[in-house]
Amino acid sequence: MGSLELRHLRYFIAVAETGSLTEAAERRLHTSQPSLSRQIRDLEHQVGVELLSRSVRGVELTEAGRVFLNHARATLMQVDASVEAARRAAQPMRRTFTIGFLTGLEMTWLPQAMRALQDQLPNIQVAVSSDYSPHLADALTRGRMDVAFMRPEPDYSLEYVVVEHEPLVVLMPKDHRLAADETVSPHELVRETFIGGSNKAGVLKTVTEDYLRRCGVDATMDHGVDNMAMAMSLVASTRGVALMPAYALGLLPPSVVSRPLQGQPPTIDVVMGYGRTNTSPVLKLFLSRLSGRAGAAHRGET
Repeated sequence: MGSLELRHLRYFIAVAETGSLTEAAERRLHTSQPSLSRQIRDLEHQVGVELLSRSVRGVELTEAGRVFLNHARATLMQVDASVEAARRAAQPMRRTFTIGFLTGLEMTWLPQAMRALQDQLPNIQVAVSSDYSPHLADALTRGRMDVAFMRPEPDYSLEYVVVEHEPLVVLMPKDHRLAADETVSPHELVRETFIGGSNKAGVLKTVTEDYLRRCGVDATMDHGVDNMAMAMSLVASTRGVALMPAYALGLLPPSVVSRPLQGQPPTIDVVMGYGRTNTSPVLKLFLSRLSGRAGAAHRGET
């Protein structure tokens, strides 16, 4: 049998994430299930331990498999970053500067970002994309993006510059009983259909849960949402209330209104995230021009 190859890592990650050899083979890898099974057996033989446990429910990671998965992901990220760095080095004339936004934040921060790059535009191409914050962190780690306006993601080894402490506000239907109040007490949320951040919006979920715990409020989340559009839709359809960051105010449809929380509202940071090994002079200039708005740089968790 040959040595361990990158394709073995990709195959293993696909199986681990889908929990099924058949689904990984057909939908992710476009190969046959028997062929994939052979590749996984070859990988386990090469590593010398069982990585996956087969059962009637599918496949599950062994303890060794869980450890191996983390290292396999990190290895592929490093390979992708190396490939991207080599491609950029081979095209030094007019490089692309890629900016990411947590979906919705581009309405506030894209105009400021473009003003900061105004004198650089003859020399660079600017690419813009929006996504979930963890996906932005992944792109930054892999070297596919230069900077992103996002949430600080603790599972990624990135640098962050805080640019705003964004308060949470309460969203509700415009004819909701709480709309008659100037501010909303967190205790009112107990009586309502409550909408908050899902696991994909982990930072928002954590901030919300911590705030309610400090207030002594036992509010059970009825719906978890990944993005602001989903939150607006559920507020309108369930006639519930949602705790969302204040950038929602620029996105409200006519049927939804917002009210501030009583007292000191919880805040969620907007940060500029970037890779620790990114030495781009354009990035350095960009950070220096925008970091003065609020806060100092702080290091993300490794």
